[in-house]
Amino acid sequence: MKVALFEKAHHLKVTEKPIRRLQPDEYLVKVMACGICGTDVHIVEGASRSTPPVVLGHEYAGVVEDGGVKDLIGKHVAVDPNISCGMCYYCRRGLVHLCLKLRAYGVDIDGGMAEYCIVHEKQLYVIPEEMQHEVSAFIEPVSCAVHGIDLAKIKAGDTVIIIGGGTVGLIMIQLAKNAGAARTIVIEPLEHKRRIAQQLGTDIILNPSEVNLQSAVGDLTSVGADVVIECVGKPETVQLALELARRGGTVEFFGVCPIGETIPLEPNKIYFKELTIVGSYVNPHTFDRSIVLLRSGRVRIDNFLIHKFPLEGVHEALRYQREGLTIKSIITPNE
Repeated sequence: MKVALFEKAHHLKVTEKPIRRLQPDEYLVKVMACGICGTDVHIVEGASRSTPPVVLGHEYAGVVEDGGVKDLIGKHVAVDPNISCGMCYYCRRGLVHLCLKLRAYGVDIDGGMAEYCIVHEKQLYVIPEEMQHEVSAFIEPVSCAVHGIDLAKIKAGDTVIIIGGGTVGLIMIQLAKNAGAARTIVIEPLEHKRRIAQQLGTDIILNPSEVNLQSAVGDLTSVGADVVIECVGKPETVQLALELARRGGTVEFFGVCPIGETIPLEPNKIYFKELTIVGSYVNPHTFDRSIVLLRSGRVRIDNFLIHKFPLEGVHEALRYQREGLTIKSIITPNE
């Protein structure tokens, strides 16, 4: 089968790899759609952890072709990539996403940028056959965003600022409104992303190239935002998030900054503003909710700018994602 194999930083190649024999409780999934996210870009650039050599791709879905329980064969499935050990301190406290031995398909184990992938049955979620393949590729990122919204603790009537109008930012707009936000403010420099945010019902959109953001937010809110969710993953936008929150507000670091990046921080400001700062990491127990949200239309992706690529086009797909030319690059290995 063809795969996109990551060997080391800046070395990703499309090559052939044999399909190994299935173990008990494993299934062979024909991959129909695999989304590319910022983590994939960071991995290829050497700015995020992985365990090479490994087939990349952790946002994917497909059709079961072989495995132990015959009832699953032919079913459409999405794959939760994150595998916890079940035995460590964190697992036994229900914090499976903080597992000391956490591994993931597409990061540590061969993932979805391939014609086929072998997946343990506990990581499979059956999805409706009528769900379009490109929609199913969003189940994993939506599940991560749902965890982020849970942690943000948005209250009915809150003003929520979302920094970044990419894949996650556009999902967060919808989830924040679902959670009761009375006003959403999106900060995004790219016009095509601002347009989609507007179509999704964002109340206010700010272009950082045209306005002083602190002054603009001050004029709009008088005190700052109740919740600020940073969805870019750059030191300057993380710093901005801390400035835009009101006293007593919450700042969530959702975007993935490259390993080793730091920001200057004045502790007295955190103390004086009594900020709550929270990180959000992957998707504990939110996969089912993500499927329901996408199936019900409470989270929409129909107006997203999506580009599909064959497996051989993986480098171009990564470039589109890295340069913000698309909302989501999707690899379709079997089309």
